[in-house]
Amino acid sequence: MSRIGIALRLLPLGLYAAVAIPLQLLALRFGWRIQHVLPMWFHRLFLRLFSVRVIERGEPPRGDATLVLANHVSWLDIPVIGSLHPLSFIAKSEVETWPVIGLFARLQRSVFIDRQRRKATAEVNEHLAHRLGKGEVMVLFAEGTTGDGNRLLPFRSSLVGAAQTVMADEAVERIHLHPLAIAYTRRNGLPVTRRERPEIAWYGDMELAPHLGLFVREGPLDVIVTWGEPISFTGNRKTATAAAEGAVRKAMKAV
Repeated sequence: MSRIGIALRLLPLGLYAAVAIPLQLLALRFGWRIQHVLPMWFHRLFLRLFSVRVIERGEPPRGDATLVLANHVSWLDIPVIGSLHPLSFIAKSEVETWPVIGLFARLQRSVFIDRQRRKATAEVNEHLAHRLGKGEVMVLFAEGTTGDGNRLLPFRSSLVGAAQTVMADEAVERIHLHPLAIAYTRRNGLPVTRRERPEIAWYGDMELAPHLGLFVREGPLDVIVTWGEPISFTGNRKTATAAAEGAVRKAMKAV
């Protein structure tokens, strides 16, 4: 894609942002319901402009308090998942300080965790419990980092402790953990091979700018997003996390 082509795609995205950002700030301040859909529309516009096709399989969360446990491959996971339904993310604290990305993360009401502080997980669990108790959908990349797209890293159960905190609230009847698998399957209409997947993934010490350039140059992508069966949380976070990991692993093998 030429520089002119990139500029032509960024223009409508910038125009949308110019209108949506002030509106979202007002919506967050006054509690308008539109705060839940403005980020979703932004993600959908971005994916459409840059030819990323999302194929959704399975049944998404329906109304109950839900903590989504997903695998993590790339920065592109955020607009892919964010384009599907109104939801928010749990992110590492560094993201909040990133230029542009940090602003968008805050506008989507992301919850940030400082993994260098011992008390951070407990504090975040309390905040998540409050959000989940209101019936919101929160997305946790349960591996704790991005992978190369070929293998699934072990899911961490620490932040699933938020589900335990929610269960202590008598007003909450039930909470679900919902497995979600992300797989980038085709590029330019051709199947993505095992050797090519790490080029799509953003992991390790990769710098973001060169990876963005590669994404723009290499052409259209297809990504399959698979919702597993919701797991009713009964209080054992390690058992529930292991079940979610197994469901995501199975879904990844099926695409």
